[in-house]
Amino acid sequence: MLLSRSMTLQIPSRKGHINERTLLRLREFRTSVIQSRYRRNTDVPFSEVAPHRSEINAASAQFTCDQARNFLTIDVRKKKYPYLESDVMSFRLQPAAPARPNRCQLFGPASNTKLFAKMAASDADVINIDLEDSVAPSDKEIARANAIEAINSIDWGKKTLSVRINSLDTPYWYRDVVDLLEQAGERLDQIMIPKVGCAEDIYAVDALVTAIEAAKGRKKRIAFEVIIESAAGIAHVEAIAAASPRLEAMSLGAADFAASMGMQTTGIGGTQENYYMLHEGQKHWSDPWHWAQAAIVAACRTHGVLPVDGPFGDFSDDEGYIAQAKRSATLGMVGKWAIHPKQIALANEVFTPSDEAVNEAREILAAMDKAKANGEGATVYKGRLVDIASIKQAEVIVAQAELIAAG
Repeated sequence: MLLSRSMTLQIPSRKGHINERTLLRLREFRTSVIQSRYRRNTDVPFSEVAPHRSEINAASAQFTCDQARNFLTIDVRKKKYPYLESDVMSFRLQPAAPARPNRCQLFGPASNTKLFAKMAASDADVINIDLEDSVAPSDKEIARANAIEAINSIDWGKKTLSVRINSLDTPYWYRDVVDLLEQAGERLDQIMIPKVGCAEDIYAVDALVTAIEAAKGRKKRIAFEVIIESAAGIAHVEAIAAASPRLEAMSLGAADFAASMGMQTTGIGGTQENYYMLHEGQKHWSDPWHWAQAAIVAACRTHGVLPVDGPFGDFSDDEGYIAQAKRSATLGMVGKWAIHPKQIALANEVFTPSDEAVNEAREILAAMDKAKANGEGATVYKGRLVDIASIKQAEVIVAQAELIAAG
């Protein structure tokens, strides 16, 4: 597809020199193209994510340099621009999400050191040490020190180890990032950023993390996971999903999301008493979180990010937790939070494909292999039609099962 209008980006440059690593804030421009919000003379800051100059030249972009203002102008006038084109064309390949087990994310407050060893010994795939909501303001500093000590001293096995920092509207978050990156060892895998409302929130944390990694010579790049917890977050969910190559997972935080949306509920996840349809005198409860979850899954799958269901507040209601988890799994989410140890087994059960499902998926793949060998594009399996789309569905189940089996 050819871009049908003129678009101009202005990139800061130093004395007319083009820095190849930071030539273009590709993701922001790419998002603006997707949303068709083209603006002339848009000033875009540096980013570590950038195509090389030769690639830009190959795209027939025109360059001029305003040395007085120290800006490089990239003008795309009805040219083929492969980076932009790949994001708006229907044949764009969907990037793969990180290949790791993420069935259950277990949370525990960093202010309670007694929980760390139990969390490490649990069957959760991901551990989230919490510096945010579960820690009182007076305990923030000691909780941060506890988290760093736990990262450095406890054997976390093969688990993904993450720390939820405080939100960007607090005075705590920057110190969380600085201390974690400067004092915690290489065992730390991820930082969870809560209450993300726009892509720029991710950019702010990314810039700080990148600077510290470079200054301290950290060898392993820290990944990000984010929580959508506001009306702004869900409105900007695709831009958020595309905001940083560090981003690996995204969750829905139901409680803060409900408050931001003005929803009349105090429940955290699950069906809500007054959210029902009436048919022939019978109440039928639907899922008030469905649309938000679907939006998150779509954004995540578009940009190679793992979509994760958030908390279920009533940890005495196993059936409610399982029902919510099954709905989420059906939508395409890969796992769910556990705010109590008893929820770990429930999440693992739901998000681990059953032997029956895996066997059926393998049989479908075998049936389609036979059909293709016979020059057929579809076949019948157990009385129902299966075709190329069925192969993709079956491959998802088999791949998930093999990933979990590999640990």
